[in-house]
Amino acid sequence: MLVAAATGALLTATPLAAGASAANPPGWPTVTAKGAFLLDNANGVGQFAKAADTRRPMASTTKIMTAYVVLSQPNLDLARKITVQKAYPDYVTQVGASSAYLFVGDKITTYGMLNAMMGPSGCDAAYALADTYGKGTSRAARTADFIAQMNAKAKALGLTNTKFDSFDGNSPNNSAGNYTTPRDLSKLAQSAMKNVEFKKLVGRTTMNATATAANGNPRKYSWPNSNQLIGAYNGAIGVKTGTNTPAGPCLVFAATRNGKTVIGVVLGSTSVTSRYDDAKKIMDYSLGPVPKTLRSGPELRELPAGANRD
Repeated sequence: MLVAAATGALLTATPLAAGASAANPPGWPTVTAKGAFLLDNANGVGQFAKAADTRRPMASTTKIMTAYVVLSQPNLDLARKITVQKAYPDYVTQVGASSAYLFVGDKITTYGMLNAMMGPSGCDAAYALADTYGKGTSRAARTADFIAQMNAKAKALGLTNTKFDSFDGNSPNNSAGNYTTPRDLSKLAQSAMKNVEFKKLVGRTTMNATATAANGNPRKYSWPNSNQLIGAYNGAIGVKTGTNTPAGPCLVFAATRNGKTVIGVVLGSTSVTSRYDDAKKIMDYSLGPVPKTLRSGPELRELPAGANRD
């Protein structure tokens, strides 16, 4: 059952769980995204839905699961060093993916790689993590095993409309084997946000890592978080952007105001900017509009020229 909250009232609207619009409650937001869902983090109850159970590609929001699987490894050592292999940037070039611009030969900690993946949405970093935390005697075997771990995690979480065929959201050979629904992806984010390290990571405006270069010298990396709600929308605490040709602009978002936390998803927005507009409309509907006294600065945090917007 879907429960929608508006101006303090709870309205039950079961048909809307399937994305119907004939009986939308008063004040129900209009969004441009093809699919959307918002849940109350405290109880998982839906607050908004549009085609919430329709399967769609998810682009780099896939990396939420990549990070979650890494952070769920038994006896995880976040200080474990990972060497940047030439295969990682080569992969980015081959598929035209977003990059953290990692230097071949650099040794970066697992935590640094998580920063490189979740901040600038580095597919090179995602490849490095999958290659490191998958099992097997070849790179192909290790990444396949890691993707199997992602699917096992999805099954354990009850995400029946979710499947992964990549570690970064770029399906091999443009297949349609990497998909989710707004409802499933919201549930995944809700679970991932329970991990302390994950929550800290996705709530930062800037991601950093220190590496040891191949010549032994230190190298510092710094990336702006591609999620422009962080540091701009009042109460924003995460989560992840994603854009590619099959999926269109996507966003997983979360915010806390007045003691209430909501987590939501928009898939297939009409533009990078409209995904943020959609997210804000949905969150304002559930949390209430941001008071004028708390509004300051730009609607979105500005990104430096050339920064990945994913």
